[in-house]
Amino acid sequence: MKNCIIIGGGIIGLCSAYYLAKEGHQVTVLDKSDMSDGCSYGNAGMIVPSHVIPLAQPGMIAQGIKWMFDSTSPFYVKPRLDRELINWGLKFYKHANQSHVEKAMPALRDLSLLSKELYKEFAKENNSFLYQEKGLLMLYKSDAVGEDILHEAKAAENLGLEVSYYSKEEIPSVEKGLNTNATGAVLYHSDAHLYPQKFLAFIKSELEKLGVSIQLNSLVKDFEVSQGKIDTVITTKEKIAADEVILCSGSWSPEIAKKLKLKLSILPGKGYSFSLKNFKGGPTIPSILCEGKVAVTPMGNDLRFGGTMEITHNNDTKINKNRLKGIVNSINEFYPDLDIQIPEEKDTWFGFRPCTPSGLPIISRNEKLKNLVIASGHAMMGLSLAPATGKLVQEIVEGKKLSVSNQLF
Repeated sequence: MKNCIIIGGGIIGLCSAYYLAKEGHQVTVLDKSDMSDGCSYGNAGMIVPSHVIPLAQPGMIAQGIKWMFDSTSPFYVKPRLDRELINWGLKFYKHANQSHVEKAMPALRDLSLLSKELYKEFAKENNSFLYQEKGLLMLYKSDAVGEDILHEAKAAENLGLEVSYYSKEEIPSVEKGLNTNATGAVLYHSDAHLYPQKFLAFIKSELEKLGVSIQLNSLVKDFEVSQGKIDTVITTKEKIAADEVILCSGSWSPEIAKKLKLKLSILPGKGYSFSLKNFKGGPTIPSILCEGKVAVTPMGNDLRFGGTMEITHNNDTKINKNRLKGIVNSINEFYPDLDIQIPEEKDTWFGFRPCTPSGLPIISRNEKLKNLVIASGHAMMGLSLAPATGKLVQEIVEGKKLSVSNQLF
């Protein structure tokens, strides 16, 4: 049995805690907040084996430059003179090629499919978090975007995922909830969804049963390190001896890593969401509105919209109305019968997705510190990949054969 200290109480940290505690390890989770509102709470709740193409891909640089001149666009890099941003951008450029994509696709598929199976195991035990396998509908309006979506779908099919294609006239046969202005659609049968807040409540209750200690408002200030090993984690409240340290603080992981004299190339990608409670007459299948990259997820009686990826910094806490406007415009363009309004600030959630320049998460033991495992950089797929990441963390800690090869992670 090892004394495992997990830094970060988001969904990656909680799933890591679960699988470690299940194997009998003593686990303490440290989080600098009260864990009432993190990146895991406001996301779209999608489990997406379909998302096999990383953010770093051919054409993304050119498209990103075009979008930078549109304040309502789905992807935006907030310009600033910053060494970390410049270095991240150069690394992103190096990864944005077909060779990288071809290596990444099967790795992302395997990680996603493992996660889905683990979610199904949770749901068999207690489906209080409304896990459903309805697939994911990719709706598009323009021929240019449609061509890209069809290309991605064929690539997913080549990886063994089940895909269906629909013309404009055929879309009502699959999305019976309401009319759409889409000219075509692709349905990924591999995908699923759940209600994020309800899953987090479920996993916390499981951790309580397993005796996991969750320390709220516990900021990591420093570490005591000797002979290539972390001996002690020093927080604002106490010193904690550690056999293993798992760093999964999302966009704040680089700040923690600096205290260990390590560099992590992760930048926050700010995203927004809002939910309509007890909403009737909305879509019945989770969807992506492809032109605006807006996610639409029915969650029980509620309907959630989310979108935008704004590469920024952790102190950027202002809600950008133009980015919200872009999301709402996309919704109303695709669903003419909905008439969605821009939400009030109090009803708008935003969070920071941890983005690596490769578009792939980091799930590995650190080379310099032999008892440090890093699990971060999942971008918009944190919820989707969380159980698989937690399982890999447990296997890494125990030195077991990994369920999924992590050579790229």
